[in-house]
Amino acid sequence: MTTTPQTDGAPQTEGPPHPTPAPFSPSRTLATAARVLRQLRHDPRTIALMLVVPCVMIALLRYVFDARPETFDSIGASLLGIFPMITMFLVTSIATLRERTSGTLERLLAMPLGKAELISGYALAFGLLAIVQSALATGLSLWLLGLDVTGSPWLLLLVAVLDALLGTALGLFVSAFAASEFQAVQFMPAVLMPQLLLCGLFTPRDTMQPALEALSAALPMSYAVDGMNEVLAHPDITGDFVRDTVIVTACALLVLALGAATLRRRTRRRRTPPTAGQPNPKQNPHGARMAGKSPAQRKGEPAR
Repeated sequence: MTTTPQTDGAPQTEGPPHPTPAPFSPSRTLATAARVLRQLRHDPRTIALMLVVPCVMIALLRYVFDARPETFDSIGASLLGIFPMITMFLVTSIATLRERTSGTLERLLAMPLGKAELISGYALAFGLLAIVQSALATGLSLWLLGLDVTGSPWLLLLVAVLDALLGTALGLFVSAFAASEFQAVQFMPAVLMPQLLLCGLFTPRDTMQPALEALSAALPMSYAVDGMNEVLAHPDITGDFVRDTVIVTACALLVLALGAATLRRRTRRRRTPPTAGQPNPKQNPHGARMAGKSPAQRKGEPAR
């Protein structure tokens, strides 16, 4: 130990410096993912929302077009990527915001845990659930609902998993800007609905108005739908399929990086104004101090 003189002449003892945590630790990332999975295990409603609801929606759509199965074949593959993206966006944004409002996120970041490790742990946990979700939806569509695709089912599963991971990344990113769970849900129309309308699900993108076509080229869901359509129409891997999967993967990684950069420890709360009859300490500090005293205590104090 070393001693350094103070200004008053008394020596001050300095302890050993605090160890600096590693920039990125896979062990801490895995521990974060394991904690999230343990919490989700005790939340059956969230698990049902992630795993069951996409399958139910795809089955409902299949029987909506029961008299025209070719319509289901043309849009069913695209919806395999859209439904998981929407559900993972909702679950991830609400779960992350709940961690912040409850103070869990602040306690975690007070430990030697970096933002990148925290975001990576969340992405890993929800990514594993996204794989299970996509596998269930793809298996149901192909082998029970009779979805007819020309390409390999494994390529269809790959694009579905990437779409679900993209929804996870978007949910983590959006949760940084929401102050409540209701606001997190409100972000869905602003983030996902424009992509849903412009992705080419309802009409080919090259037939849109030129400005909308250019905008759709900047949205990741457009490439997710294009990748599904490539599997639907071609038996082998094409150059366009590789391009689409690379763009969706790059967008997911970029959004995860932005989510780590914008992550906040706590949710900012608005200060409520004082009610009628309650003294405002900023306007009258002396009155705020005197408000909680009895008349006898006030009488005994000198006038100010």
